[in-house]
Amino acid sequence: MDELWKVALLRQFGATIDMLGNALRVCPDDLWNAHMWNDPAMKPEFSDFWYIAYHTLFWLDLYLSGEGEGFVPLAPYNLDELDPRGVLPERCYTKDELLTYLTHCHQKCRETIEQLTEEMAHQLCKFTWAENGLSFAELQMDNMRHVQEHAAQLNMFLGQRAGISSSWVPHPIGDD
Repeated sequence: MDELWKVALLRQFGATIDMLGNALRVCPDDLWNAHMWNDPAMKPEFSDFWYIAYHTLFWLDLYLSGEGEGFVPLAPYNLDELDPRGVLPERCYTKDELLTYLTHCHQKCRETIEQLTEEMAHQLCKFTWAENGLSFAELQMDNMRHVQEHAAQLNMFLGQRAGISSSWVPHPIGDD
């Protein structure tokens, strides 16, 4: 695969993950379990700050794998997030647990993109929401947009509720 595109994808994806991490790090303890919005169509717990972070990391991890079959998330997480009935985790995950998951996903992202070949980029990936499939390369771009969407939600919530903002990340932390 073209090195220019690999480097660009790696830097932008890494910065996106870092922005999510920044939101997790600055979240005050009293907002960790706070509902971000109330939607009568869903359980309020699905809008808890920690759950949105967990949801984002779970799907980041899964999509970096390219397929659901054989996917096993990092312990202590399980596959309940895939349950179409909408099942919450048995407990609230701590900030440290989710930061560990974030580190795992960041490393997995780096390794996945560094090892990306032209053949892998064109590999067809199928999920219930993309029955006709999409290429692995497009899946990763969609994955990056999903992480950025939730990182922005978490940061906006922190700004509105606590006057906290995390800085824009122009390139991945540690990338000089």
